[in-house]
Amino acid sequence: MQYLHTMIRASDLDATLDFFCGKLGLIEISRYDSEQGRFTLVFLAAPDDEALARERKGPMVEITHNWDPEDYDGGRNFGHLAYRVDNIYELCQQLMERGVTINRPPRDGHMAFIRSPDGISVELLQAGDSLPPQEPWASMENTGSW
Repeated sequence: MQYLHTMIRASDLDATLDFFCGKLGLIEISRYDSEQGRFTLVFLAAPDDEALARERKGPMVEITHNWDPEDYDGGRNFGHLAYRVDNIYELCQQLMERGVTINRPPRDGHMAFIRSPDGISVELLQAGDSLPPQEPWASMENTGSW
């Protein structure tokens, strides 16, 4: 058995791609538009998974955008996506500078949570050992739900 992808729905494809690609740094691998089905599929991969994803052998996120308006609430009911990162403090700082709310700051130097424009929780996990606690993260409160 091989893990292929996780599918999430996007009400605003541009905002969702800006979040996952422009802010989080994922790479668009492929895109498919279905005129008959009235939807767009966009497959994304983390930079370290790009080569395997292009061969359809690596993990991906499938963004499904239905062209007709729909409400997607309860994004937390989905669960979350998880990504291992090289430096959780640096990434969280970059995300904050790009306007992303850090819902669960990396107080422990190991784990943080953010949310996509459609409310999908994204877990960020420090690669290897946890980084030593440091400010402003160590005393930063949670914001909203994650």
